[in-house]
Amino acid sequence: MLNLALISSAGAYIDGTEPFDLSAADGDITFCEIPTEIDPRDLKFAARGYDETLVQQDVNVQVPLTRLFELEANRIIGQLNSVFWSFCGFIPDAATFAGTTLPKLVERVKHYEVQAALLIPASELCHQSMGLAARAIEMIGIPTITLAVDRTAIERVHPPRAAYYEGQFGSVAGKPNWPEHQRRVLDEALRWIEPMGQPGVRKLVVELESQVEMARGER
Repeated sequence: MLNLALISSAGAYIDGTEPFDLSAADGDITFCEIPTEIDPRDLKFAARGYDETLVQQDVNVQVPLTRLFELEANRIIGQLNSVFWSFCGFIPDAATFAGTTLPKLVERVKHYEVQAALLIPASELCHQSMGLAARAIEMIGIPTITLAVDRTAIERVHPPRAAYYEGQFGSVAGKPNWPEHQRRVLDEALRWIEPMGQPGVRKLVVELESQVEMARGER
């Protein structure tokens, strides 16, 4: 994967800019384009549909920039794209999101010549938004992997390919302040992104590995 895109539906925005509108009845269908080199302390979250407590403790649980740069340094990915995309995934009006927002998002992804995309929802309803986004991106030939912590939620929306484990909404990319857990989640999920011809929903083994680690007193 020479150029990996990150797409988050946790409502991340840059401190000092306009936050997403949490009062919109049909959801805020805008999105932000944010440099991946940003200091994580400059990210704020407009949380809707999930508890923001964990992402306030560690932004990597929903926007895992630190972990992805580590994967880049270890050559698990070629490079992390220079920007990532963020929106507030609590969007009940799926039709408007699909017809208005996603064509614009896909154009931005194409502009950066992205070669694969990692999509990370934050809430149960976010899975619907991310499933639509994943299908739209794959329609232009870019493979995607969607992370999930709820099998029922992810199977309901049928993204082209997804990886799940028994986790917690608002902390989908791993447990807060546990870098090794986050690395395991991301590493295993990203290795399933190819070949593109093998879609489906798979369960990560990270949960079992973490239980063993805790049983040994290593966590």
